Amino acid sequence: MLVGGLAALLLQTLHPLVMQGVADHSSYREDPLGRLRRTAEFLAATTYGGDELANDAVRQVRSIHGRVRGLAPDGRSYRAADPDLVAYVHVTEVWSFLRAYQRYSGHPLLLVEKNRYLEEEAAVARRLGARSVPTTTQQVRDYFRSVRPELRRTPAAVTAVQFLRRPIGRSAFELAAHSAIVEAGIDLLPPFARRELRLFRPLCYRRTVVRPAATTISLVLHWSLGESPVLAAARERTRAPAGL
Repeated sequence: MLVGGLAALLLQTLHPLVMQGVADHSSYREDPLGRLRRTAEFLAATTYGGDELANDAVRQVRSIHGRVRGLAPDGRSYRAADPDLVAYVHVTEVWSFLRAYQRYSGHPLLLVEKNRYLEEEAAVARRLGARSVPTTTQQVRDYFRSVRPELRRTPAAVTAVQFLRRPIGRSAFELAAHSAIVEAGIDLLPPFARRELRLFRPLCYRRTVVRPAATTISLVLHWSLGESPVLAAARERTRAPAGL
C-alpha cells in the first residue's frame, strides 16, 4: 500500500488540473501523515469495509470534491468532481497498487485475477462520479496512452515531488524506510513518468538495491503494524454463517 500509494501520488502530480487542485486545497504540506491516514482509511473502507462503511466513505469524499474547484495557471477551470479527473486519480491508484502487489506480495495475481480486481475497484470510481473507467489491464494501458499528451511536469508538480522525497522521521530506521518506499515508488512508475519527472534511476540500481530494500522494509512494517482492523472484520464476515 505504501509503495503503490507513493507511486500513485507521483503519477498524479503529472496531471496539471489534478495537481493544481491538490496545491490549492490539500493540507498535504501541513499534515502529510494525516492526509495519508485519511486516504488509507478510505481505501480500507471501500475495499474491505462492507456496504455501509463504503457508502459513508464515498459520501464523505463526494462532499469534499464538491467544494474543490478553481483555476489553473493556464486559465483552465478545474473541479475535483470532474469525471475525467476522478477517473485519472482512480486509475493511477489501482494500477500502482496492483503493480506494487505483483512485485512485493510474493503471490502475484494471474491475468484473470488482475482484471477482476480492476473491475471490482471500478465500481468505487463510478460511485465517485467517474465515467468510462478501465476494467482490464489492457484498457488501463490504452487509457494511459490516451491521456499521455495531457501529462507534464509543472512547477506545482516539482514542489510536490520534492516534498514527497523529503526525509521523514528521526530514527535511522524511519529514514531508511522512507527512502526505500520513495525509491520503490519511483521504480514502479512507467518509464514516461520517470522521464517527465526527471527521476532517472538505472535499471541495475533498481533491481539490486531498491527492490531488495523495499522487500525488507515491507516485511518489517507488515510484522510491526499487524493486520488492519477493517481487514480483520472483513475476514470475520466471510467466515460468518449465511444469514448472520
